[in-house]
Amino acid sequence: MRIPYADARRALASAQKAGAGVPAYLRWINRPLGGRTAVIAASWGASPNGVTAVSALVGLVGVGVLAGVPEWWAGPIAAVLLLIGYILDSADGQLARIQKRGGPAGEWLDHVVDGVRAPLVHIAIAVHLLRTDAWPWLVLVAGLFSVLVSGWFLSQLLAEKLLPKTPPSPDDGRRGILESFVKQPQDPSTTYVVLAFIGLPFAFAVLYTALFAWHVLIFAGSLRRKYTQLTAL
Repeated sequence: MRIPYADARRALASAQKAGAGVPAYLRWINRPLGGRTAVIAASWGASPNGVTAVSALVGLVGVGVLAGVPEWWAGPIAAVLLLIGYILDSADGQLARIQKRGGPAGEWLDHVVDGVRAPLVHIAIAVHLLRTDAWPWLVLVAGLFSVLVSGWFLSQLLAEKLLPKTPPSPDDGRRGILESFVKQPQDPSTTYVVLAFIGLPFAFAVLYTALFAWHVLIFAGSLRRKYTQLTAL
């Protein structure tokens, strides 16, 4: 379905999700870039599932470079490719809303790609570290990281389905800005930027381990909060 560029831009204005509490990069950089990409895709007649497929392919190439090339430049290239894939991941949903083609099948496909890509990035990091004779404990961190992001992804999906929707509160605007910055470390973009330093062993070890520790703490708090909410139903 091809939509004139100007019409697609107008439709984009009403095709946005709420930004309160969304990680900063996703909120102010990735979604706007995804919106521009969605407008271009709409003017070309691309389909949302097609954009999802390209996003998956670009991410897979990035993961392949990281796992298959034991050189310092593999990290920056993989990071750029994964960030491009992340933009496309924001574009497919906005394109579906511009074209009014959203549906369960497209949402399911998008979540499948996200659910595979998240742990695969950390598995690729582990493979790269093994091929470059990195510290064994750091390889273990990467393996545990892949398990953690898989568990987190599943817990978030199930909680969204099981918990009742809550209306936004009047102070969501101000609180949402602070929350966006607090949540930034858990956004995939932070992981992609950190892996760009994989060619600098000490710097990468510090950044990656700190990021893993942050995820462990936040995930533990998230599990406790959601379990309490579900128990109260």
